[in-house]
Amino acid sequence: MLPSQLTAGHFKSYPPEARHLATSRLSLLQALPPAFVPLLLREIIAYDWKFPAERQSLEAQLAYLASLSDPQRRQALMGFAKLNLSSKLEQFDWVNLPAQFSEQLSAELWATHQIDAFHAAAVDYVQKVDMSSPPAPLPVPRLGIVIVGQGVAKSAFPLFRKLRPQGAYFTQVKPEGGVKALLEVVTARATAHPVPFGHWYIEGGAHEPIDCAGLSSVAYQSLQPVRAALLKKMEKEIQSGTGGPEALRTMLAQLRPEEVGFTALNATSQVGPCAGGNEAVMNHFQLSVLTEGSGTQIFSTTFVQWAARELWRRAQPLTILVRYAPRQRERPMNEMIAAPRGGQLSLELDPDGSLLDADMGAYLTRINQQRLAGAAQSTFLTWFENHSEAVAIGPTMPRGTVSDSPIDLTELLRQMA
Repeated sequence: MLPSQLTAGHFKSYPPEARHLATSRLSLLQALPPAFVPLLLREIIAYDWKFPAERQSLEAQLAYLASLSDPQRRQALMGFAKLNLSSKLEQFDWVNLPAQFSEQLSAELWATHQIDAFHAAAVDYVQKVDMSSPPAPLPVPRLGIVIVGQGVAKSAFPLFRKLRPQGAYFTQVKPEGGVKALLEVVTARATAHPVPFGHWYIEGGAHEPIDCAGLSSVAYQSLQPVRAALLKKMEKEIQSGTGGPEALRTMLAQLRPEEVGFTALNATSQVGPCAGGNEAVMNHFQLSVLTEGSGTQIFSTTFVQWAARELWRRAQPLTILVRYAPRQRERPMNEMIAAPRGGQLSLELDPDGSLLDADMGAYLTRINQQRLAGAAQSTFLTWFENHSEAVAIGPTMPRGTVSDSPIDLTELLRQMA
């Protein structure tokens, strides 16, 4: 089917808000290239569960395309229009399965040596959309905080080597009450600058209730029932022998939150007592972290790092506090994927190995923060939990310096601000 043949009836299976968005822009969708429309529908079909920042981005795309005359639109999307698609791909049900279409499109573009042309067209398109809708000023500079090393008594590993050149390295941080002080800063920001899904706490270990308003939270341990159900489905798919990694990827992409027990969970354990937003949006986000990330179902450190990455990219929050906890020690893959039977498996934790994971995770979290608007004004702090080491990065922090003066985390954050 060609885009010009689209009708309102083709979107009857879409969620309510997505269906309304697609049908209201039907004439625009009908005028777009065959290789481009499914990519746009991949975003539209998930509209009901997107964060506000994602919705604004999608609406900006549609507004930009609608503002162009027909010749201007053809010129802007010429790179996509020139792509040659196989008849098999054109006949695929790209309206109802746009994500699966995208996977097959990627494989075909690589096989037909068109991937470079696609990449060039995509970069050019994104630049034009960004120029048409510059970002609004932020109410407060973004703040990222990463706590590493929970459960580690002493480490000979030199921490924060990749981050030290970007800011000030503190060697005499007072650790007493450190976690509490950082949580207080985050909750204060959430109260002072209430933004839907604008402030987040990601907990890699046992969930700690936080009495606040406007702070969304995700906790690895609280998702244990969901992870067990998901691993069971993965194990069943692997043992079926009916398909390889592609079949497993497709199965994961098609899962709905209720299929792995999200609706059966207590609302507090799903999103924390400071939900700060719609439960359905939270459920779909957490499911995406568990199904799209490699190892997020098994290792808490991987889950935390991927969740932070996706939040910076998708929700574009003002504040993220990330707290790593010890993950399980590596074992044979089949054993780790095997769903617990007759109770949860007894897992051996690896605090020292988890510290190395978290150290790299802190660096990657900073990189992803820097990809957002307002990067030059953003601040970032990473701290070795219950120890004296920290790195502070921001406009007021001299780069590549070392401070041996005693300081507590509250004062350090005050200096950063």
